[in-house]
Amino acid sequence: MKLHSIETGNFKLDGGAMFGVVPKVLWEKTNPADSHNRIEMSARCLLIEDGNKLILIDTGLGNKQSEKFFSHYSRSGNMSLESSLSSCGFSVDDITDVFLTHLHFDHCGGATMRVGDKIIPVFKNANFWCSKSHWEWANISPNPREKASFLKENLIPIKESGQLILYDHSKEGFCSDLGFDVLLVDGHTEKMALPKIQYKGKTILFASDLVPTAGHIPIPYLMGYDVRPLITMEEKTRVLNDLVENSSLIFLQHDPLNEVVFLKKTEKGVRFDRSSTLKDFI
Repeated sequence: MKLHSIETGNFKLDGGAMFGVVPKVLWEKTNPADSHNRIEMSARCLLIEDGNKLILIDTGLGNKQSEKFFSHYSRSGNMSLESSLSSCGFSVDDITDVFLTHLHFDHCGGATMRVGDKIIPVFKNANFWCSKSHWEWANISPNPREKASFLKENLIPIKESGQLILYDHSKEGFCSDLGFDVLLVDGHTEKMALPKIQYKGKTILFASDLVPTAGHIPIPYLMGYDVRPLITMEEKTRVLNDLVENSSLIFLQHDPLNEVVFLKKTEKGVRFDRSSTLKDFI
């Protein structure tokens, strides 16, 4: 097995929204804000090269939305999903599986593209994996708090393609079809799915929006976007303590500076120890 970090470009979100009730004087130490109170965010994905499988975890924002849409997020950077895959020696047609942690636009927008007046899947040879419970949560009756993050143009083309696989939403554990464990959490959104991957003798958790940046490692540092913040706190406590006790690592999706993070136990709880990249990971 080989893991590749897939950079799809950066964007910005309001720092207050990203840290909820945590005072700015605390969160800006790790996530400095610009003049509009926005912090830099990556849209990093993960590529798993494993035998005849080429599995992409999440897809970033994509590029099919309007200029007005993207102006709200100040997209930046020279990397794209396609260019990052190319730098690893692959194309979108080589992807066999796309695993979506959840369906917020910054995690699944890159799964589809606009061709003329149609929107079609980017990965024509891939299966798209999503929790059945989360798919229903996003598509059937999205709540007002999240509705703006579940964009129909990201979701309907995947369903209509016939490439969508909805797996059992009530169970977590080993996914034999993909070769990794799946951890389900409900604080950020219903049944967000976090891959746990065995790599070079270590366990790496793809943290998605449970821990979006290294600045969010302390348990009370929660996003204002979480639909069930108290549950997020419980989940972070359980997951991070388990990770540090087993010398496991986290792969950060939204931290522009820290990719793979080592954790440590302190008197104040689990904290950031050091970071690495997949290329330098030993």
